[in-house]
Amino acid sequence: MTTSTEQSVVIIGAGHGGTGLAALLRQSGFTGPITMVGDEEHLPYHRPPLSKKFDGPSVQQLLRPAEFYADNQIDLRTRSRAVEIRPATKTVLLADRTEIGYDTLVLATGSTPRPLPGTPQGTTSVITLRTLDDADTLNRSLTRGGELAIVGGGYVGMEVAAVARSRDMHVTVIEREERILARVASPELSRMLTDYHRDRGTTILTGRSVADLRTDGDRVTGVHLDDGAVVDCGTVLVGIGAAPEELLPRTAGLEYDDGVITDEYGRTSDPDIFAIGDVARRPVAGHHGLRRLESIPAATEHARHAVAAILGQEPEDHEVPWFWSDQFDLKLKIAGLTTPDVTVVTRATPGKNAVSFFHLQPGGNVVAVEAINVPADFNAGKKLIRSGAPVDAAALADPSIKMRDLVARSEGA
Repeated sequence: MTTSTEQSVVIIGAGHGGTGLAALLRQSGFTGPITMVGDEEHLPYHRPPLSKKFDGPSVQQLLRPAEFYADNQIDLRTRSRAVEIRPATKTVLLADRTEIGYDTLVLATGSTPRPLPGTPQGTTSVITLRTLDDADTLNRSLTRGGELAIVGGGYVGMEVAAVARSRDMHVTVIEREERILARVASPELSRMLTDYHRDRGTTILTGRSVADLRTDGDRVTGVHLDDGAVVDCGTVLVGIGAAPEELLPRTAGLEYDDGVITDEYGRTSDPDIFAIGDVARRPVAGHHGLRRLESIPAATEHARHAVAAILGQEPEDHEVPWFWSDQFDLKLKIAGLTTPDVTVVTRATPGKNAVSFFHLQPGGNVVAVEAINVPADFNAGKKLIRSGAPVDAAALADPSIKMRDLVARSEGA
């Protein structure tokens, strides 16, 4: 594609990926029409504060100032829902029957939290957390009183638990696996976070599942567990994962398997349609197969590569995947992807709650790092992952050996 005004780009989804892509197109000199379609009434906003600061005045943080879209001639359509893609005519049909034509279409529709099976219809205090309105509902439900039960010990659940405990609320986390963060973190990190939460009053139940909910009218009053125990509560937050948006890409006949299948630049099985962010399943450098990465950095990187492909420009190198989480006073940053059969090396840095866990494959190369309150370890870990060079495990575990020296050794190997 050239920068001709004869070309048009339509973006379905007004989150981090879609907004970032629209901005990058303009910054890269694209002058054609850009239309963004978002189903929420709010202007595009940051999602991390929803779980990290859901109860504070700073929960609503706009991605761009309100005037940005008009100033950059981006037609932002809020409260608009796309219901069908028609590749034969290169149009998108909205719920109000409006049709929008495109030359290039970008799907940035994200993912939707999985509901708790068996939740009675009309129950108002069983909540998933994805939108600004969800955060407001959660805050209002907690303000009415009662204890908080969190189903699912993933990052969203543990972040909300930390915020709720800071409000001196009683919190119970119910996790069906034998440890929290079982799918996304090392056992070492899971143990540390479990102990940290429990020391601050969070009740964590692992290896337990929800059997049923106890309700009084439209309000939940308790959670029945599979072992017969009951957790009293006034609010249930459900954090059991999220599913990519499926119905819309299927209307276009796109190749789909737990996400829209794309190449490394976001191009789908239809060369005029791209998919970025949570909805995309694509190759990840250094790993076999396809991955669906649910993170803001991944969505932002997807947007950069899609813009390069749309404009016919030389793409940048792929970034090492990374993610962050705030829990109490812990600043956790993770780089890379965990794989089976790794050795986890612990590097404890002098100072309060400062530790990193490095994941080494049998050859000694670092494939992931989990750094808590040690940004230098995180940054060095990203470089070690990118280099792919073997690292001496004993030296990595020794905090007296500077990380920059280890990185220099690996880069010179």
